[in-house]
Amino acid sequence: MNISILVFGSDKFLASLPDQIRDATVFSVEVITNLNQAVSRIQITPPDIILVQASLNASTELCCWLKDQTKLSWIYCILFEDRPELLSQRNWEWDLEMTSTALKQGADAYIWQIPEEKRDQKSALSANNRLILAQLTVGLRKAQKYRDMMQENDVLSTFALADCLTKMNNRRALEWDLPRQIQKARNQNNPLSLIILDVDFFKKVNDTHGHLVGDRLLQLLSARLGNNLRFQDTAFRYGGEEFVIILANTTGEEALLVARRLNRIVSQEPFTINNQVTINVTISLGTASLRDEDDANGISMLDRADKYLLQAKATGRNRVISSNYLSHMSHLQVVSS
Repeated sequence: MNISILVFGSDKFLASLPDQIRDATVFSVEVITNLNQAVSRIQITPPDIILVQASLNASTELCCWLKDQTKLSWIYCILFEDRPELLSQRNWEWDLEMTSTALKQGADAYIWQIPEEKRDQKSALSANNRLILAQLTVGLRKAQKYRDMMQENDVLSTFALADCLTKMNNRRALEWDLPRQIQKARNQNNPLSLIILDVDFFKKVNDTHGHLVGDRLLQLLSARLGNNLRFQDTAFRYGGEEFVIILANTTGEEALLVARRLNRIVSQEPFTINNQVTINVTISLGTASLRDEDDANGISMLDRADKYLLQAKATGRNRVISSNYLSHMSHLQVVSS
C-alpha cells in the first residue's frame, strides 16, 4: 500500500521537494490549496503525512487545527518555510525562534527551504533533501506505530466483546451495539426488534451430565442459532444459557416469525454431545419491538422481551411469547366469546 501524503501547497512547491516524494510506486500524493478542502480530506481519509507550505494562506491555521484534533494527533505535519522575506534574514537565532514558534503552533517539524537563487549549490540542496527525507522517515515510523497500536486494540476489543465459550458476541458487546442499532433505526425510521431466548431445563442437563456437557451443549446451540440467522440479525450470549438476538429492520410480526422458526429449528433435531450422549433441547423465547417511549440504551426493550420470556416459561416452555402473540390470543378470545 502506498504511503499517503497530503500536500497543502502549490504544484510549484511540490516540485521543489525531493524527487523521491513524487515516486508513485511509494507515495500517494494529493495537492490541495484550499483550507476547507484540506480539513475535509483529512477528516474523511487521514493521510500518513502532511506537508505544509508556509507561504500559503492558512498554513498556520491548518497546523493549529490539526494539533487540536486528538484522534488525528498521529499524523505527522511538516511545515516548510519558503517565505522569501524570512529566508533572506535567516540566522541561527532567527532559525531557533521560528522553529520554536512553528512547533508550538502544531507542526511536528520545521524545515527551511533552500532559496531558488541558491538551488544550484548542489551540496546545500542535497543536505536539505536528506533532511526532508529523514523527517519523512520519522513521520512514517509514527504512522506505522499508530497502525500497529490500532491493530492491537482491534484484537483486544474483539476478545473483550466475544464470549469465550460460544465465540458469540457477549453482553458487553450487546450493551455497546443495541444503543447504536436503536439510534440508527430511529434516524432512518426503520423498525427494530429483538429476541431473548433461554434453554428449557438447562439446570437438569448440568445436574444429569455435568457442566462440561452443559458447556458443549451451549456451544452446539450457539452454532445452530448462528447458522440459521438472517444476514441482518446479530446474536449475543446474554449470560448463562440465555441469548439475545437483535433483529434489524424487523417489525414485531416478523420478529415473531423469526422466533418461531428458531424455536422449531432447535427442537426438531437432538444435539449430539459425543458418541454416548445425545440431548433433546427446547427453548423459550420472548420478543419485543422498538417503541417511541423506549429509552436510547434499550433497557426497556430488553425488559419487555424478558417479561414475555418469563411468560413463555410459565405457560409451558418451548414457545414464543410477544406482544403480537398476546394481541392475537386476545382477539381470538373476543371472537370466540
